[in-house]
Amino acid sequence: MPEATRLDELPSKELHDRAMALARERRDVGFLWELLRAIPAAAASLGEVDRATFDLLHGLSLLEEFTHAGESDLAEALRPLYISYLAEHGRPGD
Repeated sequence: MPEATRLDELPSKELHDRAMALARERRDVGFLWELLRAIPAAAASLGEVDRATFDLLHGLSLLEEFTHAGESDLAEALRPLYISYLAEHGRPGD
């Protein structure tokens, strides 16, 4: 998967921004839902178990996390999701 290899070289913030732009362009609610579902696991993978538990139990908090999913360590933990989505649905050269 050469596209995924090239994408892996990008910063996490850029991966997030590209994936979100592509999802908006495609009106891909499925990807947005997948991202919302992945955020608690990404937070847990960073050792932020309390944050992950809170996100699971409080939908509004999860929506807040969603708005910041391209920032800091959370973006790093979500890199595989962004790379996979962009490699599968993105246009070459984007």
